[in-house]
Amino acid sequence: MPSWTKKLIAVIIGGGLVFLVGTRVREAQQEQAAPSKKKKGGDRTVSVDLASVQTGQVAEQLVLTGALKAKETVNVTPQSTGRLEKTYFQVGDRVRQGDLVAELEDSELQQRVRRAEAAIAVSAATVDQRAAELANTKANLGRAEQLFNEQLLSPQEYEQQRTGLATMQAQVALAAAQQQQAEAELEELRIQLAQTKVYAPLSGDVSVRYVDEGSLVSPSTPLIQIVNLTSLVTIGNVPERSVGRLLVGTPAEVRVDAIPDKVFRGIVARIAPVLDAATRSASIEIDILNPDRVLRAEMFVRIDLNFGTTREANLIPRDSLIYRGVESGVFLLNEQDLPVFQAVEIGVNTEDDRVEVLNLAPGTRIIGRGATMLREGDQIRISDGQPLAAGEARNGG
Repeated sequence: MPSWTKKLIAVIIGGGLVFLVGTRVREAQQEQAAPSKKKKGGDRTVSVDLASVQTGQVAEQLVLTGALKAKETVNVTPQSTGRLEKTYFQVGDRVRQGDLVAELEDSELQQRVRRAEAAIAVSAATVDQRAAELANTKANLGRAEQLFNEQLLSPQEYEQQRTGLATMQAQVALAAAQQQQAEAELEELRIQLAQTKVYAPLSGDVSVRYVDEGSLVSPSTPLIQIVNLTSLVTIGNVPERSVGRLLVGTPAEVRVDAIPDKVFRGIVARIAPVLDAATRSASIEIDILNPDRVLRAEMFVRIDLNFGTTREANLIPRDSLIYRGVESGVFLLNEQDLPVFQAVEIGVNTEDDRVEVLNLAPGTRIIGRGATMLREGDQIRISDGQPLAAGEARNGG
């Protein structure tokens, strides 16, 4: 191929590349220069009710959070050292007070018990033998005394008979003491044998199993943990301004996320006499009955303490409250009568399905029923079928 042809092809290819690059650059500049257009509002029209923030009376309450604890928790340990031979309960099993929980190996102890029982039999036979010998010695002494009185026995021989009696009495006492010692040793071995069996000190549920069969354990080794869940306790910190209004016996309503539809009852059982210097709060303990055992230790709880008095509060219908993750809020109306999300701080709940709000002024107009169906930018229609007139609803705060 001639050299001028190669040069012509190279020029054509280079020009094409320059044109392609220039086109892409121009398109990018046009995209940047063009104003971003975001469609405001949605195509949907949602039927809603309007509501407003109203002033009302609410019960004065203190809301606390905490975790449930079992009032009775026991680590069950053996009373002796040995190898764990058998366990009778697993995690989650129900245990009653006095149930046999575990057994340690006892074959060696049983052999020692049998040996001690044999030793007692030998001691008893020795006592019987010494008693017979004592009786014989007493009879000999009686005859010797008669002969001594008749002057047929020398004083030396008579004293020997008296000394023999004292010696036999001592031997009988020794044999009896040895028998008592053997019986005491047997009783000690029987106590050790009984200690190879471990019993539940209270009724409850097995929450932890620490060791497996075959492990070498001692009195410092826990075997299982038992918790009594019929009564639970939670600890909360009450601010200084409220602690003076609490009394032992003040009722409490307890709620758990795991059982949202049920309210559990509790009472203030203990109030710390000294405040925490750093937080200026007092620790309180709240006892919670759990007869059905549906609550579990370490569940997160919310506690409402009712002081028995009322105060004024700003309230909205519960239907108007919506959640975005953990954030609560309501829908207000903007200048175009479109819903706009507004985060709110909530307080206590009332029995007539209203919720206290802390950062909205009385009279503020909000979306009521139907708020949970809305998205920002949706068109709204009052639930009676009439369109919302411009300017009909505005913030009153």
